This record gives sequence, C-alpha cells and structure tokens, in this order.
Amino acid sequence: MQLVAQFYAKICQLCNWLHKIRVMSLPHALLTALAEQPSSGSDLAGRFDRSIGYFWHATHQQIYRELGRLEEAGWVESLPPEAGRGRKKAYQVLPAGRAELERWVAEDQDPKPLRDEFMVRLRAEAVVGPTGLADDIRRRLELHRQKLAVYRAIEARDFGREDPSRKAQLHHLVLGAGILQESMWIEFSEKALAILDAASD
Repeated sequence: MQLVAQFYAKICQLCNWLHKIRVMSLPHALLTALAEQPSSGSDLAGRFDRSIGYFWHATHQQIYRELGRLEEAGWVESLPPEAGRGRKKAYQVLPAGRAELERWVAEDQDPKPLRDEFMVRLRAEAVVGPTGLADDIRRRLELHRQKLAVYRAIEARDFGREDPSRKAQLHHLVLGAGILQESMWIEFSEKALAILDAASD
C-alpha cells in the first residue's frame, strides 16, 4: 500500500510539473540547447551562461534539477559516462522531447505585459521625489552599456559571414532583439536622467 501511495505521489508531482511548463519555458530552453548539442549538466550550464541564459536566466542548480525532471518525463536520456574517472554524464533529447519542443514552438502565445517595478519607481518619483533615483539610473545605464558591448562583440565574432544559414539567421535575429532591447534601455535611461537632472537644478 505504501508503494502505491509513493507511486501516486510521484505521478502527481510529475503532472504538476507538466502543468507548470505550459507557462514556464526553462524546460524548453534546456530541450533547445540539448537538441542543438547533447551535453553534460556542467557543459550545458556553461553554454546556458554564454547564450540562452542572456534571455532566460537560470541558476546551475535549477538546470540540474530540470534535467532530472526532463528525464523523468521521458524527454531526455542520460548517456553512460565515458570510461575513466571524472567523466561527466551527458544528456540527449529523445523523440518525445523533440515532439514536445515542436508543440511548444508552434503554440499560440500572447505578448507578455510589461511588469517592471522600475516603471512604478519612476511614477513614485513623480509623487514623492526627488529621492536620489537618478544615482540608480546611472548605475543601470552603465550595466545596459556593458551588456550592449557584450552583444556587439558576440555579433562581430559569430555573424560576420555572408549568406548565413537559416539557423544562423535565426540566432542572429535573437541576438538582434537583445541589442535592440539594450539600446532602448540606454536611450530610455538617458531621457530619464535628463528629466531628473533638470528638475534638480
């Protein structure tokens, strides 16, 4: 009886996770990365930091946890480690995982509404300011400039070839979205500083 209860609890846990992925795409980001190239957990975490992680942040602990859930769901499998001590276990996408990735890519998704507390802080500044918010905006502005420089460097390194493949064009398009976003935030921050600095004169 206890084994049945444990099995039922495990099934419920898996069902809850499958329901959550309808609104959270970390599992799909991992499926994408593994479909591009089978990887060990640590290699995948490193690749995530250098690419998909710019657009969907996840800690290494979250990545390892999700890999276990993906394997439970039958979407990926872990390959036996190569011979030798310290060899890492790699993961690859199974047909069911590829089918789930295709389903997720093809589904309708509405644009997500802007939910940024920075916008509310600006509104609050209008009511209770000046508060010194300009100092934080200058800090944020520098971070956006640094991120834009990283994106530009990636673009120069990876997308200099003429007549790129469809895959490369789509990768470049995603990177371009990051460049546009950082450029927008730089322009927005500079305008906000102009208003705040003028008000303090």
